[in-house]
Parts: sequence; C-alpha cells; structure tokens
Amino acid sequence: MEVKINKEIRQYTESIFFGLSLRQFICSALACMVAVAIYFLLKPILDIGIVSWLCMAGAVPFVLLGFVKYNGMTAEKFFVAWLKSEILTPKKLLFKPSNYYLEMYKQEKKYKEKNTKKSKKEKKDRKGKKKKVSKEK
Repeated sequence: MEVKINKEIRQYTESIFFGLSLRQFICSALACMVAVAIYFLLKPILDIGIVSWLCMAGAVPFVLLGFVKYNGMTAEKFFVAWLKSEILTPKKLLFKPSNYYLEMYKQEKKYKEKNTKKSKKEKKDRKGKKKKVSKEK
C-alpha cells in the first residue's frame, strides 16, 4: 500500500469535486457558464469560428482565477500585492541620511560661538564700565 504525502504541507489541497478543489470547481463552473452565455448570445450575430474564440476569451479569466498560482499567491492575493506595489506605494523613494554626530557638532559649534561672543561683549562692557567709573572719580 502506498500513500502520497506532499513534501510541503502548505501545498496540500483537498479534492472536493472531480479531483478539483472547491475553488477550482467553482471557477471552472463559472468559466463554462460564461462560455455558454457568450455562445448563445453571439451565435445568431457572428460566424461560429469567431464565436468559439470569444467563448474561450470569456472563459480564460475565470480559469486563471481558479487554477493559476504565482509565487504561492492566489489571483486575489497577487492582485492586492500588485496594487500595493504599483499604485499605492511611490515609485521614487527618497533617502535622506541623518548624521546625528554632525548635527550635534553643529549645535555645539553654534553654542560655543554664542558663548564666545557673549564673553567678548561682557569683557568689553566690563572694560568700558571700569574706564567710565575711573573717569568719574
């Protein structure tokens, strides 16, 4: 007796109808319904060859929705991922580096310049006051 086991447990799908998963079965049924509807609507108007191509073209989106997986994502997940990456996020990413050490250095330099200017003014003011005081006496 032999039992098939998937190497990856996430790849397991339960077969519901005719060896298809529920998702695949529903999408196949929708594809058949769309193809039959297109056939009966367009048969009186167009040639049978053109109608058959239009039936296939109408069924293909539903088949893709049910059977195709891209990078392990179903069609809805892929569409959402594509929408986020192509439309919702910006195309040009702007990188602004921040150098904290340089910012701290600039702030320290400004602080020192202010203090040296203040101290020079105070020295001048002190000298001027001393001279004025000495002149008054």
